[in-house]
Amino acid sequence: MVAYKKSSVACSECQIRNRAVCSQCDDDELSKLEKIKFYRTYPAGQTIALTGQDMDFVASVVTGVASLTQTMEDGRTQIVGLMLPSDFLGRPGRQGVMYDVAATTEVTLCCFHRKPFEELMVTTPHLIQRLLEITLDELDAAREWMLVLGRKTAREKIASLLSIIARRYAKLHKTPPNKAVDFDLPLTRDAMSDYLGLTLETVSRQMSALKKDGIIELEGKRHIRVPDMERLIAEAGDDADGGVLS
Repeated sequence: MVAYKKSSVACSECQIRNRAVCSQCDDDELSKLEKIKFYRTYPAGQTIALTGQDMDFVASVVTGVASLTQTMEDGRTQIVGLMLPSDFLGRPGRQGVMYDVAATTEVTLCCFHRKPFEELMVTTPHLIQRLLEITLDELDAAREWMLVLGRKTAREKIASLLSIIARRYAKLHKTPPNKAVDFDLPLTRDAMSDYLGLTLETVSRQMSALKKDGIIELEGKRHIRVPDMERLIAEAGDDADGGVLS
């Protein structure tokens, strides 16, 4: 059951304010966005949108994680991406959805009615600029993921996925570089194996190895603590800036 509610949090107080599509808007622009926004909350496992479906809104992820999945004609599916807090769902000027979108955890979206949002873009250069930055970030992420899937070892793939999620949460919560990063893993081991192209046994074995080596700490089935981000990034085969170690 999707919970639908009108705006209840001021844009200036939003927890993703510094990274969302509205992050560069001034007070006047924010007030215009306030008039066309609303929130939707989806429980874990709930479908948000289906491939080809027309969406009458665009949205930023406020809390939770959603998965992007493509399905082949014979029924085979592949997770092709994750949407984390501050990621943008939908494409202005394009109604159809390119992927199946589902809530992996409980997800809250800050939604904007599509038509008013597209009209506002015409008079709000800050929105267009931020959308361009988000699009370029997605392109960089896609290229990074090509490297992960194509060249990295199983251990590096697991470490890469964990470091990508950890870095995002560290930025979102403004965690100092020398502090541990805590987050709840949004994927089951089975979903991780699908996303990374590994067997379930390999995922479990590599997670245990990273824990044994002190790279990560596990609390329960999903909660992960990264004591030292540089060590995790090194395990992923990357340097501290996300580039590949030579």
